[in-house]
Amino acid sequence: MTESVFRSERLTPEAFEALTSAHPGVVIPLEQTPQWAAFERGLGREPYGLWAYYDDGGAPAVLMSLLRVRRRFRESLVSINGPVWLTDRSPEAELRLMRTVQRQFAADPGTDPLYVRMQVQHPQPPADGPIEHGWYEREIVVDLTPSEDAIFKSFRPNARNSIRRAERSGVEIRTIEREDWVDVFRKELYPILQETAERDGFSSFGADYYEKLLSTLGDYLRLMVAYVDNRAVSWLITTEYRGYSVYYFAGSTHDARKTFAPYLLLWEAFRQLKAAGNTACGLTGIVSENYPQLVNVTTFKRNFSKNVVDIPTTYDIPLNPGRYRLVAGLLSFRRTAAAKGRALLMGAASSLARLRAGRSGAGS
Repeated sequence: MTESVFRSERLTPEAFEALTSAHPGVVIPLEQTPQWAAFERGLGREPYGLWAYYDDGGAPAVLMSLLRVRRRFRESLVSINGPVWLTDRSPEAELRLMRTVQRQFAADPGTDPLYVRMQVQHPQPPADGPIEHGWYEREIVVDLTPSEDAIFKSFRPNARNSIRRAERSGVEIRTIEREDWVDVFRKELYPILQETAERDGFSSFGADYYEKLLSTLGDYLRLMVAYVDNRAVSWLITTEYRGYSVYYFAGSTHDARKTFAPYLLLWEAFRQLKAAGNTACGLTGIVSENYPQLVNVTTFKRNFSKNVVDIPTTYDIPLNPGRYRLVAGLLSFRRTAAAKGRALLMGAASSLARLRAGRSGAGS
């Protein structure tokens, strides 16, 4: 018996717009659009098409934008924050999509991926891994449809008090004009991001990534900055697409906490996003099983809403399961060995320090 698969079709940007226009109620992440693909291409990466998948009746069921990633030992196709489901996302439908991409790209002479990486809501074979996680799994979403007063009152008391304190501290919020984005970011904001990354223990992209984002996707972005005494102390970038906004990137100095600038900055962003017609704002990732490192930002984001949304976890769909398990095992071994090596070096350094301290004490 032949397994049922979807019919796939590569879309032009015009066909993508026509198809999505027929589904106005579906939230489509900006990462799943032709505009984002153009941004990736500008970074020197390889978008591998916008794909539509149709059911037996010819109705579109799924949209998926794919990025071709080439690394040592493996090539893969990655759907960033996708796919987008236009119909019921049942376990059976997800299995059908997984079987479809296995056949589709095994037969594609233009690529030889070890796996296709995408979000899966109902984990089941052939979903595996992933070799590494690719997207957050939980986020806070703020409803922007109530009145401004109602939105403000829905915040936790800590957020409301912090906003008032920032106002009393003289924090000034500026919406940066588009023609000044790259210059302001390079001179004033990227150093703040580097400080934030070092303080909170995460890795940021290089400045060129953010500058390309601002110059390529400007129609879908806002750049807002909090100033104290005419000095930038906190900033954020939001995205907007089809009435849904995302608090995408942000940074703040240590001193910004003293004036509560990040609270006032985000509140002003909500007000502008609401005024522009957005109905919700996703605050991106919070702490989850695979992302425990997000605990610090989670505390801040929970001040603005109790609405926690679960996002399907990223999985790999191997095209060659045997080779996939071999590569996954090799990479796991390398990571484990590297971690043990670092632990041994730290232990040796600690022992050497104690030995030196002991000798110093003995000679005094």
